[in-house]
Amino acid sequence: MVEVNQALLIDITASLASELALPVKSVEATRTMLDEGNTVPFIARYRKEATGNLDEVQIRDIQVATKRLTELEARKQTVYRAIDEQKVMTPALLKGLVAANDLQTVEDIYLPYKQKRRTKATVAKEGGLMGLANFIQRFPTTDISVEAEKYLNPDAEINDATTALAGVHEIFAEVIGENAGLRDWVRKFTRNNGRLVSKQKRGATDKDPQEVFRLYYDFSQTIKNVANHQILAINRGEKEGVLSGSVEVDSDAIERYLKMRLVGSKSGQAADILIHAANDAYKRFIGPAIERELRKELLERAEADAIKVFGKNLYHLLMAAPLRGRVVLGFDPGIRTGSKLAVVDPNGKFLAKATIYPHKAQKYDPKAAKAKIIELVKQYQVSLVAIGNGTASRESQQFIADIIKSDLPTLNYVVVNESGASVYSASDVARAEFPELQVEQRSAISIARRLQDPMAELIKIDPQAVGVGQYQHDLPVKELSTELDAVLESAVNQVGVNLNTASPQLLSHIAGLTKTTANNIVLYRDENGQFTSRVELKKVAKLGPKAYEQAAGFLRIPDGKNPLDNTDIHPESYKIAQALLAETDDDAQALRALANQAKATELGIGLPTLTDIIQSLINPGRDLRDDAPEAILRSDVLTVADLKPGMQLQGTVRNVVDFGAFVDIGVHEDGLVHISKMVAPQRDKKQRRVTVDPHTILAVGDIITVWVSEVDSQRGRIGLSMLAPQD
Repeated sequence: MVEVNQALLIDITASLASELALPVKSVEATRTMLDEGNTVPFIARYRKEATGNLDEVQIRDIQVATKRLTELEARKQTVYRAIDEQKVMTPALLKGLVAANDLQTVEDIYLPYKQKRRTKATVAKEGGLMGLANFIQRFPTTDISVEAEKYLNPDAEINDATTALAGVHEIFAEVIGENAGLRDWVRKFTRNNGRLVSKQKRGATDKDPQEVFRLYYDFSQTIKNVANHQILAINRGEKEGVLSGSVEVDSDAIERYLKMRLVGSKSGQAADILIHAANDAYKRFIGPAIERELRKELLERAEADAIKVFGKNLYHLLMAAPLRGRVVLGFDPGIRTGSKLAVVDPNGKFLAKATIYPHKAQKYDPKAAKAKIIELVKQYQVSLVAIGNGTASRESQQFIADIIKSDLPTLNYVVVNESGASVYSASDVARAEFPELQVEQRSAISIARRLQDPMAELIKIDPQAVGVGQYQHDLPVKELSTELDAVLESAVNQVGVNLNTASPQLLSHIAGLTKTTANNIVLYRDENGQFTSRVELKKVAKLGPKAYEQAAGFLRIPDGKNPLDNTDIHPESYKIAQALLAETDDDAQALRALANQAKATELGIGLPTLTDIIQSLINPGRDLRDDAPEAILRSDVLTVADLKPGMQLQGTVRNVVDFGAFVDIGVHEDGLVHISKMVAPQRDKKQRRVTVDPHTILAVGDIITVWVSEVDSQRGRIGLSMLAPQD
């Protein structure tokens, strides 16, 4: 058994309580429940008394921070053993390890003791030059070259004083370069005073013909103030060979500090040798290492922020209001191979398909295309057309708008973000669902269903294909997947799913369920008919007691034997719910009156649980998404040429990023509302920049009023403002 140094153990619960500003009791209870295999949605919804009413974000913060501190503790133990095995562990080193609160500090302490390849300093030490190095450190007044003659060693190719002093220089440079204290000072100084700069690479003009990276051809910003999207832009520009980025800092100030630390006010030959070695150590070892560390630190910070942005946008996209009770015609625009149509009923069931050629191509036939649209609309009582926003979308909108104007005045259309629809259409899921259909026709079905129930449809595809982030294709796959899985889990469980209609993809995100148990639920449903009670879930293969406990409250049965099965009340609380119903005769006002501490105490539960039960009894089957704004229904169409500065429009927020939001105003290109055009300027006088966070103002799916501020037809860019023009 590996010996553990008790001094290096971290009180993780106490550390988390302090770091996250949460009660120790709440952190301890949450960690215990997570260790026992409880899911975040279950803990947040059904164990509020134990956690002190922590929400999902706080619980996930505890989960993530626990992993980080556990890894830190393990690394401290590993480094301690590695140094101790070399018989060089000292009280000072142990004290430094105990105090280290991040991995970088631990690695700085370990650096001098790491096994490494033979260096020039190693060769110099093996050649017997440590004695000369120790002599120089005493700052002698005698001629050091004379002393160096005593250390000549032909076997080590040290044949003269110059070679000996060069070897000592390497020893000093390596020792200084590995000094944890000096590295930490340089790191902090660079972080606080350095700048991230980027330049256009020579001869890279042809690599950026549209000047996408023009803002970064000559860019400079302090490390403290550089924005995350700027970091990601520079990183992408470097990958594409357009930019070269670096960290610039006042190296003279750093060298003055190194001189002060190493020689103070001393002068002479020894001081000169040490100063020269320190400057060389900074240029060769410390400086480049710190630049790499800080570039990595900046990139990780920017990536973490971008992942959070993606998560927020995906959450709001999933939580968009369903368009219920509508027969929808899905319209997947195309030119060469035609536009694919698919009619789906109000429950998303596929009814009919067609291919039309309304746009100029080899099979151009607008008359037949119009006739087919009218036929499908009348035959199936279609009230809404969902048009994908890809190639030929604007032309398709114009085509449908003309039909509405001339023949179908009660019809409307909505432009649907079709990102990922092609990914779904070619997937195993789509092939299993519609094996007889072509890829494009599956895409038309997906577009229609996205309008009816965004969550149920989007859950079928890789969230990274949805396109609601910034630089998502540059982000680390593992971390992004972890965040998106958490978002999917959170959104699906907050809404709940219909146990008798949910797809296996939707069910697999319910707390406690896996892909296997989700498929087994669908298989049981196919073999035995619809579920009539939640208890019946216990008959599903491989769905054990723990999975049932975690999942049951998030699965709904609208027409089951027990009305409580259509609420988010957990089966463990049914007796309490039934007692409340009996006492109040299911009267909403009487139920609300019972939401008090005295009643909670009488029933032996906490007030948060009692309040949740009462709210669920008053609003059975409530869908959180009903509060979200519905899609904008259109009957006419705009083009970029129609837009004029000052024009007022309504639009739907499609994507929110660090520097603003992209808004669909009914033309092919989304317009950008820059952060400076979101609210009246709020500026930090010291930094002289806009300090607004777009995510505190807008979310994906919001319907907003905007004014056109500028139009660049050549580059296809539209500037929008949420601020009304000043007359």
